[in-house]
Amino acid sequence: MNISQKIASSLEGASFIRKMFEEGERLRAIHGADRVYDFSLGNPSEEPPAAFHAQLKKLACDPVPGMHRYMPNAGYAETRAAVALVLAREAGLPVEPEHVVMTCGAGGALNVILKAILDPGQEVIVLPPYFMEYRFYVDNHGGVIREVPTGDDFLPDLAALAGAINEKTRAIILNSPNNPTGVVYPAAVLDALQQLLGDRETATGQTIYVISDEPYAKLVYDGVTVPPVLRHIKNALVATSHSKDLGLPGERIGYLAASPRIESVDVLMQALIFCNRTLGFVNAPALMQRLVTPLQGQPVDVTPYREKRDILYDHLSALGYEMVKPQGAFYLFPRSPIPDDLAFVALAQKYNILLVPGRGFGRPGYFRLSYSVPKQIVLNSLPAFTALTNELAGLDGKTRR
Repeated sequence: MNISQKIASSLEGASFIRKMFEEGERLRAIHGADRVYDFSLGNPSEEPPAAFHAQLKKLACDPVPGMHRYMPNAGYAETRAAVALVLAREAGLPVEPEHVVMTCGAGGALNVILKAILDPGQEVIVLPPYFMEYRFYVDNHGGVIREVPTGDDFLPDLAALAGAINEKTRAIILNSPNNPTGVVYPAAVLDALQQLLGDRETATGQTIYVISDEPYAKLVYDGVTVPPVLRHIKNALVATSHSKDLGLPGERIGYLAASPRIESVDVLMQALIFCNRTLGFVNAPALMQRLVTPLQGQPVDVTPYREKRDILYDHLSALGYEMVKPQGAFYLFPRSPIPDDLAFVALAQKYNILLVPGRGFGRPGYFRLSYSVPKQIVLNSLPAFTALTNELAGLDGKTRR
């Protein structure tokens, strides 16, 4: 074998979304793009806001001398200051530019954080369903994933968390709004988690970080707001990107931020900056840093996402599918109508519907669909979902379990 056995095993276990993407390409070549309903990939469908294009044009026509050279590994001071200003206002804390590192997207931020805090064999708690890349990010830095189940509402189970924390626990990853469920963790849950962790720290002296992965934090609906983790959790680290809120996934621009309440936060920041460099990122893309500096707090219009959510949620609910209505992000995570989510996803392909099985997120028995697709694709898919559901009703003699 010309690659490592470990990576070969990882490729096999992480192939659900890749396989769906490849199947979508095959089906589009046969049936045409408008007759293939590819809900597999969370690729933002909304274009960046007009202010982004105006800033890009300004920089192209009137470049800043030296704008493509190296800068401090943490990023431009003015970009970090713009980020810190927003975080401080939201959290009500003295977040300073020195608490921010600009990164190559949220994935880069998570890897930098994990590299800085993990020793080999230490555990990172994740809450299924979760973004499966966490498993590989933790493994990259010698850590071990520990899954702690959530309830039917997909919210953290504090009793289960208390039972799972041990002397090896180093961090907990939260993702709110959540991929794949769209659930937003309320302030009361964060406060209860802080109480649990605070009691643990007082009793043992053990620091457990809460890493908040927040790329969807600005994509929320129905008046919902995302409680700032920095406000509610003492030892909090934020990892996020502008992939979703500004529609820039291909530009790989994001940041990490550490709570000023963390003990010896200055030492932690030195470690984070060091890891940003030595992991090979060196620094976040220079042009993108300059572009997003004036755009903090100016996300894309979420109205098109909300409309598509409502169309799919209402139609699938009427067909009998059970799901939590998403409060944010751009995913639905319904229960599979048959116990085997892989079999259901395979059957859906018969109707040119491409979905991702729930086991790809650590929660078998469900499936994910991403409504970050053109609205017309959503509308075109509705008869196909009806036909799929009718076939299932014929197969098992009932509409839904």
